Amino acid sequence: MGKVVFPISAIQFIIFSLLLPSSSLVKVQGDHIDFVRTLNKKTLDLQNEKLSHFRVFWHDIVTGSDPTAIQILPPANNTKFSFGKARMIDNPLTLNPELNSTLVGRAQGFYAFSSQHEIGLLMAMNFAFTEGKYNGSTITIMGRNTIFSEVREMPVIGGSGLFRFARGYVEARTHTINTTTSNAIVEYNCYVLHY
Repeated sequence: MGKVVFPISAIQFIIFSLLLPSSSLVKVQGDHIDFVRTLNKKTLDLQNEKLSHFRVFWHDIVTGSDPTAIQILPPANNTKFSFGKARMIDNPLTLNPELNSTLVGRAQGFYAFSSQHEIGLLMAMNFAFTEGKYNGSTITIMGRNTIFSEVREMPVIGGSGLFRFARGYVEARTHTINTTTSNAIVEYNCYVLHY
């Protein structure tokens, strides 16, 4: 059986030539790329950076009829420190340790038991604020939390709304933990640089 040859029409050649970049068809001027440009900070009102400190209480409720933290992955078999277990959270953030105190936002994200040698969590969450001028603004926290350490420090890696371009850190201190239910209240002191 012989070789089949398909003739290329002039229109097919033109279309093929337009789709195939070549130095004779595409003219690039140096390294100029149009999708990135430098802006003046004044354009986005990024003049005066400020440092804010705020304190909230984080309520992790894993039991009862209305939990705010639910298990999404079970721990690995035969693990001493719940390695591999993960929980999705929508935890209340309040002004005081009492759950019925003023609600200022929600901590939304997840934490996963990420250590085989101690109870250490990988935390990834947004503090989504709902109170006053911060309503609709968020800060994003991601870091390591060894929950039995007295103070745990985690970085603030960003934010939105009034916390655009945020950076900083939070300090977490356990206020109370129920060893039977695993429900916990944690004090968060947040130190955030933002515009």
